[in-house]
Parts: sequence; C-alpha cells; structure tokens
Amino acid sequence: MSGTTLHLRSELGKALEHRSALTPTTANALIDAGYTVNVERSPERIFDDEEFEKVGATLVPENTWREASTDNIIIGLKELPVEEFPLKHVHVQFAHCYKTQGGWEKVLSRFPRGGGTLLDLEFLTDDKGRRVAAFGYHAGFAGAALALETWSWQLTHPASEPFPGVSSYPNEDALIADVKKAIAAGREKTGKDPRVLVIGALGRCGGGAVDLCIRTGVPAENVLKWDMAETAKGGPFPEIVESDIFVNCIYLMSKIPNFVDMKSLDTPDRKLSVICDVSADTTNANNPIPVYTVATTFTEPTVPVEVKGEPRLSVISIDHLPSLLPREASEAFSKDLLPSLLKLNEWKTTPVWAKAEKLFQEKVATLPKSAL
Repeated sequence: MSGTTLHLRSELGKALEHRSALTPTTANALIDAGYTVNVERSPERIFDDEEFEKVGATLVPENTWREASTDNIIIGLKELPVEEFPLKHVHVQFAHCYKTQGGWEKVLSRFPRGGGTLLDLEFLTDDKGRRVAAFGYHAGFAGAALALETWSWQLTHPASEPFPGVSSYPNEDALIADVKKAIAAGREKTGKDPRVLVIGALGRCGGGAVDLCIRTGVPAENVLKWDMAETAKGGPFPEIVESDIFVNCIYLMSKIPNFVDMKSLDTPDRKLSVICDVSADTTNANNPIPVYTVATTFTEPTVPVEVKGEPRLSVISIDHLPSLLPREASEAFSKDLLPSLLKLNEWKTTPVWAKAEKLFQEKVATLPKSAL
C-alpha cells in the first residue's frame, strides 16, 4: 500500500475548462494500488462527481487544496489562479512558466517561498526525452476544427459578425458533423475546398490536425503536411500566405525564423484567412507568428489581424483547445500518465519525476532575488 494521498483540484483558474488530469478510470486504478484519492467537487469538470465517488474516491469541497495536509500531492491541469500566497505542496500541473512567459517569475517564485515543488507535466519526459503524456493530439484536432469553421464563417458572414463563441462537444462525432456542415457551406460559396498547411505535422498535435481535416472531407492533396525538413530553410514562407488556413503545431523551445509576419502578409497573392496557433505561445518573445498579441478564448475564439485587402484574417490562439473534446482528451491523457502516477509515492527516486524535480530546481535558480 502506498499511503500517499492525491488531491485532484477543481480547475478554477481557467473559464470553460472541462478536462481533468484524473478520470474515474485512472482514479480507480490508483485506489486499487493503495492511494487515497481526494477529488474536489466541480461543476465544470466533464466527469460528474458521482463518477469518482463510485470508484472509491473521496469527494471534498471545491478549492480546498490550500488547507490539505502538506504531504498531499496536488494534481491539476491548468495554471493556478494569479495569487501571491506561497505554495507549500507538491503540485503536478502545467504551470506555463518555464519558457519565460509573461509573469513567469511571479508564478514560479511562489513554490520556493512556500517550500513547495512543481512537477510540471509539460516537462515530464521518458529516458528518450519524449513527453510521457500530452494533450497534443486533441489540441491539433480541435484547433483544425475551429480553423475550418472560421474559414467557412468568414465566407458566409460579413466582417461585422466575428466567429461566435464555442462550447465543448460530447464526442468527436458531433464535432466532425458540425465541421462537415461548415466545409460544405464554404465550398458552396467558393466552389473549392480549403487548402490547409499544418506545420509540425509529424508530431502528436500535427497528427491530430491532419486527421481532423481528412475525417471531415478535406481532400488529402489540400492538406500540406510540413515538419522540420520543410521549415529548415527558414521563413517567412510564402506557402503559408498562399494557403487558406495555417495550423501551427510546433513545440517551441528557442528562437527560430518567423513562419509568417506582417511583411509577408502584405502581398496580393495572399489567400490566408485563418491562422490557428495551437501552440498559443502568445507571450513568448520567440513566437514565430508575430502577427497577434492576444490570447483568445472559447467565448471569443478569434482575434482580427490588421491586414491590407481581402480576405480578412483571423487568429485562433486558445491555450486549452482539447477542452473542446474534454472527455476523450482527458481519458487519453490520463491513461498515458497513469504509469507515472502509480509511482508518485516514490517520486523523488522515480526517473521521470526526479528529472522533473531537477528541472524545477534549475529554473528556480534563475529567478531574480527580488522575486524570492
């Protein structure tokens, strides 16, 4: 028996976030392995509270992780709400602060000030450097879906009507049905299918974007699948501007030449009307798509780019796209994470967790003294 208590927090920091790091299936496996699993009640989570209760998890009030015993391991997905108090627990989550994103010092400094530890899911890797678990596939899948719907919307609605808010789907089939309708409407208006360029097509995220396009009827020859070989020469790339839709699925760690910029958009050959930046590194100074500065949301999915001439251009930069398909995305992610979760009782000596803790300490060492 592990004797370890895991505390699944409610995702209060992100509006319309319905995903979960643990599912009833993985909670059941952890309980069978001897873990105690406390689950905060949540009106937003795609899984009903009762689904966790049925497998033996203990339901606790929402937002009570702060008062949990310091030996509890707090598990979540998205970043915590912006607050100042020090963090005293071990937190397993995506913190979005290791790549010097805006406000990273304030986020990271809360851990050493409280004696807590961050085990960032984004940097949880195996011995080959591959992510143990990622939402990439469903991020690309959902991002391509919204990009195709936006393309159609722009063709069938005036510029005064921006693409409307969206909400989560119960399953992939329902999403695909809506995208097929949108493509049909766009095809009727233009007499052609959209041309979609996916960069990062060989990865999980890009694979999801390509699959969505094919499953919704975009002809294979209209889906340009680019990866490192195609981008090695360095951008900006005219092929992006000459496509109807650009879906960016790369994992950015350092500065690279821009894929597209305002100068490259200023051409009479431009057909580009939708950019979906699945990476959503809006505040990253190295962002290779420096044509927008606003992170978008499910409520307001697009932001316009001030370009010359037609067509009009919109950017989608939602940083929790997999929540468009929260049940399937959560099940896939949590299943991949489960083998590592089953080792959380000995995280300090388990390679994937120990490596994550070492990276945390390295990042803390880069904090300015004024932040501590």
